[in-house]
Amino acid sequence: MKIIGLTGGIGSGKTTVAYLFEALGAPIYIADIEAKKLTNRSKFIRKKLIALLGEEAFQEEGINRAFVAAKIFKDPILLQKVNAIIHPRVQQHFNRWAKKQDAPYCIKEAAVLFENGGYQKCDYTILVTAPKHLRIQRIQQRDASSEEAIKDRMDNQWPDSKKIPLADFVIENITLSKTKNRVEHIHKILLEV
Repeated sequence: MKIIGLTGGIGSGKTTVAYLFEALGAPIYIADIEAKKLTNRSKFIRKKLIALLGEEAFQEEGINRAFVAAKIFKDPILLQKVNAIIHPRVQQHFNRWAKKQDAPYCIKEAAVLFENGGYQKCDYTILVTAPKHLRIQRIQQRDASSEEAIKDRMDNQWPDSKKIPLADFVIENITLSKTKNRVEHIHKILLEV
């Protein structure tokens, strides 16, 4: 089975695109969702994050996302350290999940696929792009983040101009109908390669 890496900057709509592939029969793995689950249930990750960030990193119901985001998205070295704790566990989980799938290809949706070298473990990659103002608007509608907080997160991701040369396919996600057509086109190609 082919592994297709799907990525894009925050607010680009990569998860929406992943679900469009799922509707065409491709199993999808949303790394951010799985990372949250692993972070909340893994004693190893919890212990490491508390040692790195302090007791406030976790609340009764799980990771304190607002606290962690406020710390790591203003400190690139701290962000790297947190990623070094979580990403290997997510990759192991993905590998186990992928072995159980029965399809011509699966989609691994991950925000930092190029930044962390994860694209090298994929057969093909898809980059989802959208204009910055639209991305900010989408994020504000989704989770009421401040524009400053959104820009901090964006600053910790590579710009599209750096990712496009590494991508096998690019989907400009502005209107859903055009995005859907592009997904269907790429799906047909992936079934043939």
